[in-house]
Amino acid sequence: MTELSFAGRGSKAEIEGGDTFQPKFDADGLIACVVTDADDGTVLMVGYMNAEALARTIETGEACYWSRSRQSFWKKGETSGQVQSVVEILTDCDQDALVLKVRVAGNGATCHVGYRACFYRRIVRTPDGAVRLEMAGGERVYDPKDVYG
Repeated sequence: MTELSFAGRGSKAEIEGGDTFQPKFDADGLIACVVTDADDGTVLMVGYMNAEALARTIETGEACYWSRSRQSFWKKGETSGQVQSVVEILTDCDQDALVLKVRVAGNGATCHVGYRACFYRRIVRTPDGAVRLEMAGGERVYDPKDVYG
C-alpha cells in the first residue's frame, strides 16, 4: 500500500490550468496510460492504472499498472526483466489520460508476444473490401516461450 494520495476534482479552471494533480479515474477507477519510448517517441503500449498503481509508479519511478483481465497489480517487467523506468509522466488537459515516457530494461521489448512495441500490426483494407491485419515492421525481440515457458 502507498502513502501517496491525489487531490479531489476541483473547478474546470483548476483542472485545466492549475498546478494541482487531480486525476479523473473512470467508473471502474482506472485512468488510461499511453506508454512511449522516452528517446524516440515510439508508442510502446496502452495500459491502465488505478490510484494505487499510479501512486506506486510515481513513488518508485517504475511503471505499475492495473491488469483488467487479472484484476491485480502488474509491475511491468517483474517477470521478464523488461522493467519500464519512468522518465516523465504527462497528463492531458482534463487530467483523465496519461502519457508515460519510459526506458525499457532487459532486451527492450514491451509486448508480451515478443515485439518491441504492442503496436506491430496495421489495419488494411484489401481490394475486395475485406479488413485484415499486416505487419507494420519490426522483428520479434525475443520468443516469449523462452521467458514464460
